[in-house]
Amino acid sequence: MNLSSLFEPSSVAVLGASTTPSVGGDIIASLKRFGYKGDIYPVNPKYETLLDLPCYPSLLDLPASPDVVAFCVGPGRIPENFRLLPEIGAKAAVIFGGGYAEEGEAGRKVQAEIVDICKSGEIALCGPNCMGVINPTYGSATYLQFARDPGALAGNVGLISQSGSVCISLLSDVRRFGFSLVASSGNEAVVNAADYLDFMVDHEATKVIAMFTETVADPESYVAALDKAADNGKPVVVLKVGKVERTRRAITSHTGGLAGDARVFSEVLRAHRAIEVDDFDELVEVLAACQGNPWPTGNRLGVITSSGGMAELILDRASTVGLQLPPLPEKDMAEVVRGIGPVSGDGNPLDGWGNGNFAVNMPHALTVARETDANDAVVLSYDNDDNAPLGYVETLIARAGYLCASAEQSDKPHYQMTMRPGLRIEEQIPLLAKSGVPTLFGVRQGLQAIDRLSRWSRWDAKPRPRDQTVDAATIAALNLPNRKTVNEYDSKQLMARLGLSVTNERVAANRDEAVAAAMKIGFPVVLKALSDDIPHKSEFGLVQVGLADSDAVGQAWDELTAKLSSLDKSATILVQEMVSQGIEVFAGVSYSPGFGHALAFGMGGIEIEVNPDFAMRMLPLRAGEAEAMIGELRGAARFGAVRGAPPADTASLAAALYALSDLIESAGPTIHEIDLNPIKLLPQGQGCTIVDALIVPAQQKEG
Repeated sequence: MNLSSLFEPSSVAVLGASTTPSVGGDIIASLKRFGYKGDIYPVNPKYETLLDLPCYPSLLDLPASPDVVAFCVGPGRIPENFRLLPEIGAKAAVIFGGGYAEEGEAGRKVQAEIVDICKSGEIALCGPNCMGVINPTYGSATYLQFARDPGALAGNVGLISQSGSVCISLLSDVRRFGFSLVASSGNEAVVNAADYLDFMVDHEATKVIAMFTETVADPESYVAALDKAADNGKPVVVLKVGKVERTRRAITSHTGGLAGDARVFSEVLRAHRAIEVDDFDELVEVLAACQGNPWPTGNRLGVITSSGGMAELILDRASTVGLQLPPLPEKDMAEVVRGIGPVSGDGNPLDGWGNGNFAVNMPHALTVARETDANDAVVLSYDNDDNAPLGYVETLIARAGYLCASAEQSDKPHYQMTMRPGLRIEEQIPLLAKSGVPTLFGVRQGLQAIDRLSRWSRWDAKPRPRDQTVDAATIAALNLPNRKTVNEYDSKQLMARLGLSVTNERVAANRDEAVAAAMKIGFPVVLKALSDDIPHKSEFGLVQVGLADSDAVGQAWDELTAKLSSLDKSATILVQEMVSQGIEVFAGVSYSPGFGHALAFGMGGIEIEVNPDFAMRMLPLRAGEAEAMIGELRGAARFGAVRGAPPADTASLAAALYALSDLIESAGPTIHEIDLNPIKLLPQGQGCTIVDALIVPAQQKEG
């Protein structure tokens, strides 16, 4: 849908316009303060003129078709007037008030009618239940708040928020960055977040896009818009709320339970190069960091402070966010000592106090930091404030000047960072900004912002050719449309077709066959019930392990068949080798509508339920992602050589994860979930063995 009429209207009709203070009056007054060049049509039968403009009794009396209509009337008057929009040729509309789909059946009916009108008339609707839109660069606003200083609002940040209050909060502080486009999307009855995002990517003045997201109405379009932003070099910074899951869905596989909406959404953002933040502070600091020129292309920081204690605190914090503070090389350290005298530590962070002459020390420290090959960015960190009762503001302005001079002589990004949020010298902020130096507030928030932007700049998701393919006949042979689940034996046969190692096992039709199979496999063995109708056998006591001889196998057969009879369940029996050695891990796939399949990998066995330790990626996997997942686990140290034991065969494990990715590329939507648990990870050179497996066909979950 074309949003130009919403953001760049040639005319605006304000239904319900009246004298200020009022919503309609404020919109007209704001348009004038923005210097809006188009036509403004107040609509209210009570006035002949309004705010020095001709006022029209109804929408039908307008002198020309309006690009956008702002509805500033009560909900009772909206349906009858909205029905007029196709007749008058309106191309867009904004409904500010609530009381629609979010408030019961009556509201849903009204919203549904409005949606039908918009679809048939190709009308771009913002809302209902929203604040509206602003385009400072074009000079237009159909937005609820009065524009006191519209000139201060303009900048390069596009903002899309489903919460009106978040818009109010972000737009209240434009000291470090301003806005190019603002969309308070509300209910998103017609135009959704993905539509706004797609439009903002094409908007020349927009360099970075912030999103406050509660729900995603159109996942496929959302992902496509994220990809478009990445391709155009525009970071999308997303704060997602509603991560606490208060309800649990019925699940078939362990993987399906782990792949909750919040975790999957985070991985979607990662896969499509968006920057996810966890709170408001982080959102704002990333947007502030994006005001720098250039952006960081590496994660090595050179930090200068005026305090040894501050240096230690920064060093501690940097290690927790993934940034590196490499020691200064010997020749650079010698240059520091030559200029400012002996310093403590290894020179990074660099305590620039030295002999106490900041006018000499700071420029010299900055010169070393920008010219060394040991870092990719320079940070100057110290605290003070406009309201501080001690010190000279002139000294602090001079420090900003040193930092600006360094930035202008360097191709490395420079930042000024306070130790805690809320402290600032207002005069410094525009001075630094002119030299492309962002001001960041707080060590944690500032370092995280640099780290996230650095990761975005360094993103290199190399495509990976498929190692394995599964032909259509193999998938068809599983008869997925007619199965609730695919039992362990059949699931593992498919894994074997992918080249993965599975347990040695036989299906037995009777007691004698079970004993004979056990003797061929070799004791000890495991007996399991085998049925598509029993995905989790242990829950029903249908697994017998450690069977050491023929008599034990026969007795286990009798017990399993008796239990199946009492449960009124039909099944065959699987005789399987017992794999005692190895580290238990799991791997699995789960499908999320609109977003696609996610792969989870982690420590297996009962750990999945009592102490989940796993990594996740969206499929298909890119080069290096399987290895990265293995290394991300808290328990990854167990895969190394521990207490004389040989290291585990993680290469075979990575190959198994890539094989699962290849399978999903081949099978596509026919498979909803895969659960391989446990996989026994064996010593290096011995591979890994899938001990249990489950496949859930797609239609069983969708139906």
